[in-house]
Amino acid sequence: MKQALKTILWATDFSEESKEALAYARTFAATFGAKLVALHVVPDFAPALYEAWPEARAELAGKVEATKISAKAQLDHMCRTAGACPDKVLVAQGSAAKVILQTAKKESAGLIVVGRKGVSGKERNLIGSVTHQVLRGSHVPVLVTKGTDAKVQPIKKILVPTDFSSGEDIERDHAWRLAKAFDAGLFFLYVLELFGHDFRLTDEMFASVLKKLKARGKKAGEGVQICEEVVKAVHAWEGIVEHAETKGFGLIVMSTTVRKVGRFLLGSTTEKVIAHSRVPVFAIPRES
Repeated sequence: MKQALKTILWATDFSEESKEALAYARTFAATFGAKLVALHVVPDFAPALYEAWPEARAELAGKVEATKISAKAQLDHMCRTAGACPDKVLVAQGSAAKVILQTAKKESAGLIVVGRKGVSGKERNLIGSVTHQVLRGSHVPVLVTKGTDAKVQPIKKILVPTDFSSGEDIERDHAWRLAKAFDAGLFFLYVLELFGHDFRLTDEMFASVLKKLKARGKKAGEGVQICEEVVKAVHAWEGIVEHAETKGFGLIVMSTTVRKVGRFLLGSTTEKVIAHSRVPVFAIPRES
């Protein structure tokens, strides 16, 4: 989002979760004036299967094409039922995560919107394999929805977890743009994982961050509500999830960038927040 968000890619597997993802994709598209592209990926038969039964290649290919036609009709129906007609509808075949990432690049999408688990998730504390691969491979932000209501909750408060590392400017920049677009307040959260922490040091770090943000707002003539909050928790992800859910936040903004302390690496804190949170997570990759 260093540049204007012009295209949003919504990937669906026709699950209930993807309906909510569509609602959020539509809201983001309307808010940013972006084009909405819908995508469904039909699994292809394994190459080994074609090799084992070469005489059935034509039949198998026909089944794939028939599935694509059926998927296109189902996708059109789903969009009409939701009252959200994308600007472009695509049905492709292949490995779902790989095709999603390739399509995002081809369509110059600035945001990918997906459900957390889709049909591949079996437990609440797991991220679906496709979403997991998209998160790890995407070069643009990925909005992961919670998949429970099929509707958008108001985004009036945005939570930005922080550990005060030098590379956090990218999260703050994205969060600032989102706050301006949705007319939302920004709340920076620091989770104390260990007791006996020096609160004075935390206060000093927050003061430095807020000073820069408020100076930015004053310089640009933009008013964004900015607050800082500190909570204690056994694990950082637990503190983030609980705070977001109990305090009525509409969005969590986090990065998948590797930190020196290793706590915000995808696979630990960020991934666990996505897996457990009932609040959508706007995940930012290193390269965005």
